[in-house]
Amino acid sequence: MHVYSIPMRSRFRGITQRTGLLLEGPAGWGEFCPFEEYDDDESMPWLACALEAAHDGWPAPVRSRIPVNCTVPVVSPEKAHEIVARSGCSTAKVKVAESTLAEDCARLEAVRDALGPHGAIRVDANMLWDVDTAVAAIKAMDKAAGGLQYVEQPCHTLDELAEVRRRVGVLIAADESIRKAEDPLKVAVSGAADIAVIKVAPLGGVRRALEIAEACGLPCVVSSALETSVGMAAGVALAAALPELDYACGLATLQLLDGDVTSDSLMPVDGYLPVPAKPPVPDRVEGFESDALTKAWISRYDRVLNKLSR
Repeated sequence: MHVYSIPMRSRFRGITQRTGLLLEGPAGWGEFCPFEEYDDDESMPWLACALEAAHDGWPAPVRSRIPVNCTVPVVSPEKAHEIVARSGCSTAKVKVAESTLAEDCARLEAVRDALGPHGAIRVDANMLWDVDTAVAAIKAMDKAAGGLQYVEQPCHTLDELAEVRRRVGVLIAADESIRKAEDPLKVAVSGAADIAVIKVAPLGGVRRALEIAEACGLPCVVSSALETSVGMAAGVALAAALPELDYACGLATLQLLDGDVTSDSLMPVDGYLPVPAKPPVPDRVEGFESDALTKAWISRYDRVLNKLSR
């Protein structure tokens, strides 16, 4: 096992360091990296995902490469333009709602300038709006962006998503409503959203996520949970195994990290990621190993494994 700590290039999701644990099994490497605020119960599917990668491998892919979006954190318009321009992607996902509406709109205008008229822009509000705020913000952002592809999780509840969906002309995507549901296989999102955002680690692995994607009955976008290339490979495997893939996936997030644990990094080329047969070997993890965090992460792993094994 290896415990890593990698700095973020910009603050993202409120964190400046990404930490986690890498483990090896007969099928290869897995990554266990639930966020620090997650309790042991919420961390269980993350470990199930890591153990699947390390011990079982993944279903056969139906495609050899995955279209991806670049991700724009809450940064200045100039920085947003730079991120998009150097990404090589024709789709951009922009974090919003953590700054003022004027700042969000300025960032979106810069992203549109960098993408050109034919690129796709999607925004993610991470449940931070109420319904009226969401409706007003979406209309303003749709105008600033020259058209939004979709808005991800503008509000907290499914009822709120459904109301926003009725009041705006932009597609709505559900993320937290699916992965934080008590039973993601049974959550009824079809009336509240047009697109399902699927994250492999919080949902318990590739096979479990495929079942949830089928149960949702919506077009799916596979997104990362800020993993290194080891964990990201599971997300790519999920996107590769989906019967249909109508949208670019949010799997180009390594650019948010200031380094990677492997020399075989999953970095996009011309807006696509190749589909690896197995997770890459973490041959550069020594440069990011954290002795200070090792005891806490091993303890967390043991507790969660004990719960998972019951």
